[in-house]
Amino acid sequence: MRNDNKMSIFLSLILRHKPEVIDIELDAEGWCPVEELIEKINKHGKKLDFERLKRIVDEDKKTRYSFSDDMKFIRANQGHSVKVRLNLVAIKPPEILYHGTKEAFVEKIRTSGIQKMKRHHVHLSKDLETATKVGARRGIPVILIVEASRMYEDGYVFYCSENGVWLTNHVPVSYIKEYK
Repeated sequence: MRNDNKMSIFLSLILRHKPEVIDIELDAEGWCPVEELIEKINKHGKKLDFERLKRIVDEDKKTRYSFSDDMKFIRANQGHSVKVRLNLVAIKPPEILYHGTKEAFVEKIRTSGIQKMKRHHVHLSKDLETATKVGARRGIPVILIVEASRMYEDGYVFYCSENGVWLTNHVPVSYIKEYK
């Protein structure tokens, strides 16, 4: 299923960052017609049919994508750098959340907190294992503990995406501790 992994990465590029690569437009909420997506990916020289797309969505361990109820539309659940409105509902977070990163970013985080950068939100994990996997994508992971409940009590807004990723706009330094 290595080719499915490559296709999933390509779908992530299209549905989160650069839909123009295959000349599609996402609607205001990030949805794309499934038939159009398949057609334009195939025109782009890759092979995709509905069964393969469904398998990629169903087997994605990070649950990156969702189909509409009628399965005619697809979108990424979060992580967009293009402007979309995901209609997330604010929710009280658990007491602590985790953020996995790499050593090269830690000094900047120590001075300015966790920034969303080009994405819509900062991504946080509810468990140490997920944060470790995220941080390990680019080397040795550094895990940060975010005092989410305290942030919430101080007026910061949190969301939880369909796939369980916790989202907020910024995590100030005063709410961050390094996991030892």
